[in-house]
Amino acid sequence: QVQLVESGGGSVQTGGSLRLSCAASGDTYSTNSMAWFRQAPGKEREGVANIVTRVGGTSYADSVKGRFTISQDNAKDTVYLQMNSLKPEDTAMYYCAASARALITLGVGRYNYWGQGTQVTVSS
Repeated sequence: QVQLVESGGGSVQTGGSLRLSCAASGDTYSTNSMAWFRQAPGKEREGVANIVTRVGGTSYADSVKGRFTISQDNAKDTVYLQMNSLKPEDTAMYYCAASARALITLGVGRYNYWGQGTQVTVSS
């Protein structure tokens, strides 16, 4: 089993920045991909960014390309999401997820483990 704990959410104004962290524990050796998803009220959960942990390959949703950056610190079993130039439409609960497979994908169904989420609110 893998446990994921997100932190770093908060409230910012348009144009601001936040850095989310996702700390993994447990059987982390079994995880090969990690990702960030988000879900706004009344909307489906959507993929934001993904990283293949052993090779560093990444993918991003079109809506965040150029503004968000996913990175990792393997020594700390932690994945980060640096979010810059935030917009009100980025407001959502952000979730960290992990997969046993090495995937470049933002498909919700491909991830086995999920954190509890951290709220990001961007005001105009």
